[in-house]
Amino acid sequence: MALSVVYAHDTGHVVGALALTGADAPADVASLVGRALPLRVSLGEGRVATLPLNARDLAVAAVDDEPGALAQPLAHGVEMTPEGKPKPGLVRLASWADGIALATDGVTVTVKVASARATPVVALVSDEQDTHVLTGEIPAQQTQVKLPVTLEAGSAHGVLVLAVGWAGRLERLEVT
Repeated sequence: MALSVVYAHDTGHVVGALALTGADAPADVASLVGRALPLRVSLGEGRVATLPLNARDLAVAAVDDEPGALAQPLAHGVEMTPEGKPKPGLVRLASWADGIALATDGVTVTVKVASARATPVVALVSDEQDTHVLTGEIPAQQTQVKLPVTLEAGSAHGVLVLAVGWAGRLERLEVT
């Protein structure tokens, strides 16, 4: 059995995993996911938010067998060689709970430990028919960044946060 993963090339987060028997996965991400890979989260009351990751922001890699990647893809990451090729072994990303807050003027992302380098962050926030794609970075030696977006007080949103080095988070949050 061969394990292939679809990952966000800007952050290295695994966003999907595929185990195949007797065949290799296509090397072209669009042949696996189409124009976008939809990640879904329940908003309650039968409503579902779809957060599409554009195929142009994704890549595919054949990796060593890692059963955890099938069950929890966002907890794993792809590291690159100095030549820019994916390494065969996946890395387990640091887990974190809480640390994401929605307000009427933006999304605040707070990680547990500051890094010596800036930490790139990508956040997708559902909003009725649209998805806001927000990017920024947590400055070196700090643990927090606020990404600006206008949201309605009390509204519920599907949120995907990918912070380099930290497990990806896909959840439902309300604006406070």
